[in-house]
Amino acid sequence: MVIDFHTHIFPPWLIEDRDKYLSQDVTFGELYKDPNAKMATAEDLVESMGKYGVTTSVVMGIGWSDYGLASEVNDYIIESVKLYPNKLVGFCGVNPNWGKKAIQEVERCATSGLNGVGEFHPDSQSFSIDDFNIMAPLVEVIQQNDFIVTTHSSEPVGHQYTGKGNVKPEILWKFIQNFPELTVVCAHWGGGLPFYALMPEVADGLSNVYFDSAASPFLYSESIFTQVISLVGANRILMGSDFPLINQGRMLHLLEGVNLADSDKRAILSGNAADLLNIN
Repeated sequence: MVIDFHTHIFPPWLIEDRDKYLSQDVTFGELYKDPNAKMATAEDLVESMGKYGVTTSVVMGIGWSDYGLASEVNDYIIESVKLYPNKLVGFCGVNPNWGKKAIQEVERCATSGLNGVGEFHPDSQSFSIDDFNIMAPLVEVIQQNDFIVTTHSSEPVGHQYTGKGNVKPEILWKFIQNFPELTVVCAHWGGGLPFYALMPEVADGLSNVYFDSAASPFLYSESIFTQVISLVGANRILMGSDFPLINQGRMLHLLEGVNLADSDKRAILSGNAADLLNIN
């Protein structure tokens, strides 16, 4: 079994007319203004999964700023999960700034069969994920529905890239401390947050926190896997490709080339995700 915990899909009409929507949503405009930025449908993803032996993919939107566009893409994710129930698990895109609408959207998506919220992009969505008052109402309904949260994460050093943002380890850490019972997946290795697990209080505070490998080839050498295992354990790592930005086959090939214990590799490829998603 192989579970890809970080993929993105879009409805065909949005892909075909992307230029029409670039100015409607801040995050979409930032990430997809480059005509070479890859977008994919559910069918594209399922085809990739078949080609590379991926059993299940978590599909999510982006950190939408526009409520109308977000709800339409959430509808597409809901429809895609229903169409491919044994292959896709869906997360909905919401923005805490929507207030009651955000809460209602989470509830609607929960009753429609989705399993989480993400991927948050706090910078382009114009909210502070470490602000308790902003996040508390949304987190309450997220926890009531046993949802998982995935958030974009940013490295405090290194090269700049489209959508990097400023959700750095110190900000993630405050968010995690604010809601210690919330299950959080920090995308892109948490912007380096695992390295701070050398501090006992940080290690103790990561009991409900996971780190995915999305876009890893663009960020770190392959030794990131062994380093993070030594810091937080293999049971905290989720294989994520960031498809279609990263080819699923490329991500799997990278992981297969890392010298890991078989048990650690199984945990990263599927075991941890299966436990989180209640997949047998």
